[in-house]
Amino acid sequence: MPFADHRPEPADLDRFRTLCGARLWAKRLGDIQQRTALPSLSGRAAQQRHALELVLARLCDPKALARATPAERHAAAFAREAVKLAASLPAPQRARLRDQIAAGLTGEATLMPLFHLLRTAALHRSRGFAVEFTGLAEETPFDLLIRRDGVAAEVVCETVSAEEGREVHRGDWCALVDKVNPELQTWLAAHPGRYLLKMTLPGGMATDSQVADLHGRIAALLAAQKRQDSSADAVLKLDPLVLAGAQASTQGLPAQLRAQFGEEAHLAVTAAAGGGSVFVMAARAGRENSIAGAVTRRCGLVAESRLSGTRPGLLAIFVDDMDRAEWRGLRERLDLEGAARRWMTEPAARHVVAVACTSRMELFGVAPPDGAPEGELRFRNPGHPMGKNPALAPAVASSP
Repeated sequence: MPFADHRPEPADLDRFRTLCGARLWAKRLGDIQQRTALPSLSGRAAQQRHALELVLARLCDPKALARATPAERHAAAFAREAVKLAASLPAPQRARLRDQIAAGLTGEATLMPLFHLLRTAALHRSRGFAVEFTGLAEETPFDLLIRRDGVAAEVVCETVSAEEGREVHRGDWCALVDKVNPELQTWLAAHPGRYLLKMTLPGGMATDSQVADLHGRIAALLAAQKRQDSSADAVLKLDPLVLAGAQASTQGLPAQLRAQFGEEAHLAVTAAAGGGSVFVMAARAGRENSIAGAVTRRCGLVAESRLSGTRPGLLAIFVDDMDRAEWRGLRERLDLEGAARRWMTEPAARHVVAVACTSRMELFGVAPPDGAPEGELRFRNPGHPMGKNPALAPAVASSP
């Protein structure tokens, strides 16, 4: 795979910071460090979301660079690729790349979409394709034009957040837990013990008003020392926490909870200071997540808007904001494969020869089974006339 054996040099990171702009890079790191320093679930979530920027910052230390892990070497390799790409572009096109980098260093955005673009280009080069960054060079709606043996195809690189397919958004769950935690500490001090608050949210939770409403209901339930609070929007049930082996220690508790409630559940553990009291919150939506559905909805949008229709099109979809277990579960259950193959029977897929899906696991070089074999999941469109063309085979052959 590309970059697997890369050995980063200090100059790689120096040039990348220069490409970003020293002032913008320093400001961005300051903002991220301020957010991740918070002793809260939201702070830990920000640390996960901005892991790439934090890794690149850490590798600026020569000692850290010398001890870089394989995943960190991948991150440094993409930074070097960004610098090489910038050097190959004329000034106006280089300015577009800088604008793209600046957008990734603003607000809730990240550099992941840019690094996904760079990785996709590198994958196709490794498979024998000549690659042109036409999106930057010519402002085409598609990102890359790949050529092999006289055949050309358009590649769209798109990023989809898994939040788009979740009924209960992780960001809102973190906000709820951060609101409830201080009150739980006080409540546990007055009511020592081990508790489990199970929440079923039929309509999900994806807005600030829903977070505020649920916070108020949890506070009222605890204040009244009730066992249950039910409505059409939420069912709350407070029970003693009973888990095999969990009574003696909280060590290993998160893993036991995950095993019991599954990968889709949102979990939080609050332990009282200086005691054995524990309060666990577990929340699920009223129906299963539809992350695969969110991916194919985006495929439909970009296939219609970003492909010219004059050449075969490949959609390279980066599914962000997922953890290892969730990504592995999507693949093992064939959720993505089933959704992609169903979508490719629709009229919107008529110009698409294949869809490829990746996550952070593949971007950072994580090996199977957590990462997908061959670095991505590929699904060929059997209805496209170019699907069996030998020139495109390395890019469109379906994953095993």
